[in-house]
Amino acid sequence: MIIATDMPEVAKCIVSQCAYNADDSCHARAITIGEGAAPDCDTFFDNAKHTKSSRTAGVGACKIEDCTHNQDFECNADSIQVGSGGGSVNCQTYTKH
Repeated sequence: MIIATDMPEVAKCIVSQCAYNADDSCHARAITIGEGAAPDCDTFFDNAKHTKSSRTAGVGACKIEDCTHNQDFECNADSIQVGSGGGSVNCQTYTKH
């Protein structure tokens, strides 16, 4: 079994209403970026209750093919930031080819 240990970390998430957010940090095990053409955080969900985990999230998958950081559907940025933009929660590190 191969275990990924080199996932880019979610360095900052300013979407305070997400259940995985605590103190502007994402504490999910891993997040997925992208659905269709938008670099949205697919892992986001609005919840008044927040995780108690202290781990730092990694980027497990990226579905945005036209991002310069996407290599074989995985993010190869050193780290990413997640925030609000255009009425959705998305990857602020996304850079179109």
